Amino acid sequence: MIKDILNHTRGDRWIWLIIILLSLLSVLAVYSATGTLAYKRGVGSESLMFKHLLFIIIGFVLIYFAHLLNYRYYGGISKILMIITIPLLLYTLLFGSTMNDASRWIAIPGTGLTFQTSDLAKLALITFLARTLTKKQENIKDVKKAFIPIMGSVCLVFILIGLANLSTALMLFGVSILLLLIGRISFKQIAIVCVGGAALLAVLVFYGPRRETYKSRIHAYFNPEMQHADKTFQQDQAKIAVASGGILGKGPGNSTQRNFLPHPYSDFIFAIIIEEYGMVGGIIVVALYLLLMFRIIKIVTQAPKAFGALLAAGLGFSLTIQALANMAVAVNLFPVTGVPLPLVSMGGTSILFTSVAFGIILSVSKDVEEYKADLKATNKEEKVIVGEIPAVG
Repeated sequence: MIKDILNHTRGDRWIWLIIILLSLLSVLAVYSATGTLAYKRGVGSESLMFKHLLFIIIGFVLIYFAHLLNYRYYGGISKILMIITIPLLLYTLLFGSTMNDASRWIAIPGTGLTFQTSDLAKLALITFLARTLTKKQENIKDVKKAFIPIMGSVCLVFILIGLANLSTALMLFGVSILLLLIGRISFKQIAIVCVGGAALLAVLVFYGPRRETYKSRIHAYFNPEMQHADKTFQQDQAKIAVASGGILGKGPGNSTQRNFLPHPYSDFIFAIIIEEYGMVGGIIVVALYLLLMFRIIKIVTQAPKAFGALLAAGLGFSLTIQALANMAVAVNLFPVTGVPLPLVSMGGTSILFTSVAFGIILSVSKDVEEYKADLKATNKEEKVIVGEIPAVG
């Protein structure tokens, strides 16, 4: 059975390897980092680890079936996803589960699970943008036919996510700008978008419902010496974890900061990885995500269709930018954002939607392989035909 599955597995082998390595690291890191959480819930760490492992396994199933589906079908699906996403984001803001003054989750009735709607919104907007930019290429410079419809969807999603989760909204906005550049939107229009985005950002930071949280985090980041210990507690504990890891780390399962660092299994899991596996382990994780981006860029440059290139680029940028942001927060290069490390942090819906994104990227990669194989076969046939032409005279 496993052999049959491997025979039907296509796409970039390096990306498959990266997915496997990150998943293995995830299981080890989450098992080590959930000790305190397990104690608070009155359960064993093994139960949380097996629950996380179950999501990883389901994620692999999603990757497998998503990569088998021709990526062109995701263009049509994106319209449905956008129709579903907008009302869900509104519902989350009004009636979602609240944590730290932010409504980001919807409780799934009867399951005890929560669903973060911004995960769906990222996937929906990127696939929708890739499709729309492809469809509008003939009128891509037209403000009414291309620019306004495209930016309308970007700004609407940005506002709905940004009211509760500004860091995710900013990253999605940045990915959207990169897609606009690749999709040949004029620099003048993109400059207008950036100015408009900056204005929206200022409104959210200074007048939004979480304005005090944003101001506090930004001020604490730039002026740590002027803050009370409780204002920089997360950053301080992360620094201790990173500093105590040294070159080779304390070894798997030997973290001490997991008992003090808030959310060591999600937002700050990279700090725990460095503490247990050292600077060497941290460099390896960074290298895996950079290698992922390199392989995705290779897919983008070789994709025969614009939609496939835009789709792979958007999803690839989204995953790697999120990964770099999470790791930058853990080592105190960025203010605290609250974004998970893709495919490594604990979080059911995050893992599932990340897996779907990987599956779509591999679907584009599979199409590139088939296209190159067809070209190779065509060239061989042409050579055979030319070789069979008898010499004249």
